[in-house]
Amino acid sequence: MTHTMDSMFDLSGRTALVTGSSRGIGRAIAEAFAEAGAKVLVHGSRESAALTDAAKACGGIPVVGDLSGAGGVEALIGSCRAAASQLDILVLNASVQRYVTLEEFNEAEFLREFQVNVAASFRLVQAFAPAMCERRWGRIVAVGSVNQFRPSPRLTVYSATKAALKSLVVNAAKSYAPFGVTVNDLVPGVIMTDRNVEPLKDEAYRNKILESVPAGFFGEPRDCAGAALLLASEAGRYITGIELPVTGGMHL
Repeated sequence: MTHTMDSMFDLSGRTALVTGSSRGIGRAIAEAFAEAGAKVLVHGSRESAALTDAAKACGGIPVVGDLSGAGGVEALIGSCRAAASQLDILVLNASVQRYVTLEEFNEAEFLREFQVNVAASFRLVQAFAPAMCERRWGRIVAVGSVNQFRPSPRLTVYSATKAALKSLVVNAAKSYAPFGVTVNDLVPGVIMTDRNVEPLKDEAYRNKILESVPAGFFGEPRDCAGAALLLASEAGRYITGIELPVTGGMHL
């Protein structure tokens, strides 16, 4: 069967959940999926103007669930099942972070970041992957961080969560490949999102970080959208278990 380039990236008839998609990288991915024809469930931790705006921008359906607690994760699963008969694409983008060095280790912060960044991801995969396997088609994309390659001393807990997420990707990729379900790790570098704009206002810090990016500039959320579309579409059907760095070379 011959596939045109357009058809390889066509998501018509597919339904996608992109967690943490009211802003930043998640919103850019949600908009790209919608442009490719997908029905998109746009997620936020709570009702907000940003969530409403993002859902409107992609003609999607807003869904809410606070991933910092098991109850919020279950609420999100329930909302997704009420909004769509099936889920074909799952993008695990939502995450939290705080600047915490080893010396500043705090158990409460450790548990918060591992709950949102790792435990919620495990539960969402557990909830939605079996039906993908039954239909013999599915795409799971975890959004990692350059910190899994080069852990920042200021982000010890966050870096550890992203390394754990990569392990989930590898395990799930091996488990689900026989059923036509791919699982991959999209790994952004420094992307100019709300989260990064504030710390990068410090010129000395900004210049120091920029020196570690061979491309010589910081990325934009849209730089992650094309990579996500590749991994979520028919074009990526033979790609599974990989780390795809979108870092301008910072991971090297």
